[in-house]
Amino acid sequence: MKTRVWDLPTRLFHWALAACVIGLVVTSKIGGHAMAWHFRLGYAVLALLLFRLVWGMVGGHWSRFGSFLYGPGTIVRYLRGQGEARHRVGHNPLGSLSVFGLLAVLAAQAGTGLFADDEIANMGPLARFVSTELSLRLTWYHKVVGEPLVLGWVALHLLAIVFHAVVKRERLVVPMITGDKELALPAPGSADTATSRLLGLCILIVCAGAVAWLVSL
Repeated sequence: MKTRVWDLPTRLFHWALAACVIGLVVTSKIGGHAMAWHFRLGYAVLALLLFRLVWGMVGGHWSRFGSFLYGPGTIVRYLRGQGEARHRVGHNPLGSLSVFGLLAVLAAQAGTGLFADDEIANMGPLARFVSTELSLRLTWYHKVVGEPLVLGWVALHLLAIVFHAVVKRERLVVPMITGDKELALPAPGSADTATSRLLGLCILIVCAGAVAWLVSL
């Protein structure tokens, strides 16, 4: 049966975040005047991450963190092939680790970018609030540790999608576009009404405003 798993705000978040990450990588390699867009995309990522944090508590059923927050025992059983039916609906135990890990490394990357200073022409909007030593350390993390960590996690995320498509014959990309999954067993659907979508938009506007205020300090 067809079940709405991913609500529209979650799907838009997913693809907007992917586009921003690609843009961040490209602009960082180009440098120069493109760095202005690098900063703007970084602010967009911060707003999106803040939105996802809130949406993970009030969004559709399968978008809520509670639906894919698994304990160590559940993860071990899943690795042993003892997965549950609900693991095939939203994020499975390994997928949840991938999601939380990716959100964490992106938050660290965007956060350190706020305080970064390349000592040439580009300085994060909050760099002046910390010591030069701390700013340089955060810049080092942003460039030397954070960037390859983000790229590696994204690569791992893509490999997992390919693995599920080839080995498990499970399509993960299409449901993130349409929002629906064909399930063999009944499962609760995610609310995806005009009201919930309007709520998502309002939350995003507030989050964007919070980030705009932060970088204007």
